[in-house]
Amino acid sequence: MATAIWTPSLKRVEQSNLTRYMAFLRSQYQYSFDSYNELYNWSIQEPEKFWPTIWDFCGVLASRSWDTVITDKHKMPGASWFKGSKLNFAQNLLRKQDAKAAIIFKGETGKQVTISYQELYTSVAHLANALLDANIKKGDRIAGYLPNIPETIIAMLATTAIGAVWSSCSPDFGTHGVLDRFGQIQPKILIATDGYFYNGKAVNILSRVKLLSTKLLDLQQIIVVPFLEPQPNIKDINKAIFFSDFIDRSHEKIPFEQLEFNDPLYIMYSSGTTGKPKCIVHGVGGTLLQLLKELVLHTDLKSEDRIFYFTTCGWMMWNWLVSSLATGATVVLYDGSPTYPRFSSLFDLIEDAQISIFGTSAKFLAATQKAGIVPIQSHKLSSLNTILSTGSPLLAEQYDYVYQAIKNDVLLASISGGTDIISCFALGNPTLPVYRGQIQCRGLGMSVEVFDEQGQSIQGEKGELVCTRPFPSMPIYFWKDPDDEKYHNAYFKKFPEVWAHGDYAEITEQSGMIIYGRSDTVLNPGGVRIGTAEIYRQVEKLPEVLESIVVGQEWQGDLRVILFIKLHENVSLNDTLIHTIKTTIRENASPRHVPNKIIQVLDIPRTINGKIVELAVQNVIHNRPVKNLDAVANPEALEYFRNLPELKES
Repeated sequence: MATAIWTPSLKRVEQSNLTRYMAFLRSQYQYSFDSYNELYNWSIQEPEKFWPTIWDFCGVLASRSWDTVITDKHKMPGASWFKGSKLNFAQNLLRKQDAKAAIIFKGETGKQVTISYQELYTSVAHLANALLDANIKKGDRIAGYLPNIPETIIAMLATTAIGAVWSSCSPDFGTHGVLDRFGQIQPKILIATDGYFYNGKAVNILSRVKLLSTKLLDLQQIIVVPFLEPQPNIKDINKAIFFSDFIDRSHEKIPFEQLEFNDPLYIMYSSGTTGKPKCIVHGVGGTLLQLLKELVLHTDLKSEDRIFYFTTCGWMMWNWLVSSLATGATVVLYDGSPTYPRFSSLFDLIEDAQISIFGTSAKFLAATQKAGIVPIQSHKLSSLNTILSTGSPLLAEQYDYVYQAIKNDVLLASISGGTDIISCFALGNPTLPVYRGQIQCRGLGMSVEVFDEQGQSIQGEKGELVCTRPFPSMPIYFWKDPDDEKYHNAYFKKFPEVWAHGDYAEITEQSGMIIYGRSDTVLNPGGVRIGTAEIYRQVEKLPEVLESIVVGQEWQGDLRVILFIKLHENVSLNDTLIHTIKTTIRENASPRHVPNKIIQVLDIPRTINGKIVELAVQNVIHNRPVKNLDAVANPEALEYFRNLPELKES
């Protein structure tokens, strides 16, 4: 039986939004549950009862209520939610109009800006009315090529306020990567920056913006948000105007367009490492309802909180974070390198901005651990009550690091979902204990199971993470996919009418979850399935290893496991280290997990959002083409893997 590494205090449980919600169910609906598991089972078995309670408890603003909660509730895809309802996403995020801080921004250069809810509303009103003056209509696409700054939030809110559709890329995307995305959706407006800062350097991107102005043929206007110093010259960019010159200051009210529940809100993108990115369209109501559920109940976000997530606006966690405005909380933004000018910079930010909910990645926690950062000795972190982690599986050793080196009384919530659902399948819970290496629970209303290869539900074993019933934040469609062929092939090809998410996972005895990596990168040497995260879990706890990537190489009619490692400076791979790595894996995972070869490389290739690209490496070592190098942040790293002599040896 696993032992909890952290347990919430009775006071924390009693004061949690989840406890309030269960009391609300008793008093308003006469639904009574004695445990989270009872509540969870009801939420997936009775979706037509559960989701309206989320709507009511979270106070969704709507100009018209629904006629039917769900139609075709057993159809997947094909179920339809809250038919007849009318609402506006931005209106729900801008319900407060007072002097409280809505956004606190801090940049790498030290620049800091605070915007109140009243100032945010007014700024959105100025831009929304200017967009209407420019003849932007419901359903038109507006694209953002912007850093993680307040103007990006203002642009998104103004776009969605008037019923247009928002889509964004961070400015570290190259021109081809941007065109692969925005070129498919044909935006009428591009809101772009002149540059950004990263790791102490200013990166000017106006030449990219100029090229985009000639390639995005439907553009009516390019709105430039200056971020670098001095203010740039944009006269040679066709249809360009400064943000301050475009906005309409004569209007102080926002004309919130009332939309149907399944009208489009966002266009998000798959990583694009296997071809052009899929354009995933998310709806107004499903996105709002799902994210309110996750933020209010699972993250325990309250109006007095200050919430931060290290993200760019090219990752779904930006959309997730920004939705926090609907609760009246303060959103803290940061743009730049998380370790500049020092590894402890984000811990400094927690103290300076009094952050209570801090979101990061497993990669960041591993890096700070390797760097020997011990915030519990150098920082008070008195405001911090929750740490969130996503992007890749959080290794068991990183749980130890958080509680031993960062703060011992904090809820560490690993969360897992994706761009595909703009939310999570498994995530945190303020009323439950934390078990080392486990995500606390499956999300309310999400019928998550693990299937074996035959499509049978299993527990305590590894298999395919699936969702067996519809949920509101499923994509409403893919862009330019009229017969839903791409949509179907992405999620429903493996198990008919069951969402297969592409994660290799396990439901534990404690009803938590362990994610073992992407199922499309599961290795199968000798017919035994191995999740790559099981190997990373052991390798990356060794002090000599900075990062690693493991792939399968076709060899003599079977598959052999190849482990590539990036080592600390002044450390070289030798027989002693190879023996240590293999022994660690054998003793803590199994002999089957021990790689056939261990090879040192200079760098590990990853996407712009920081995820390692196992499939791209696998293609390179087999001399197969990598279909979309523009999705890789450091494509030069892939060259290290090409024609390695070690891969030709037995």
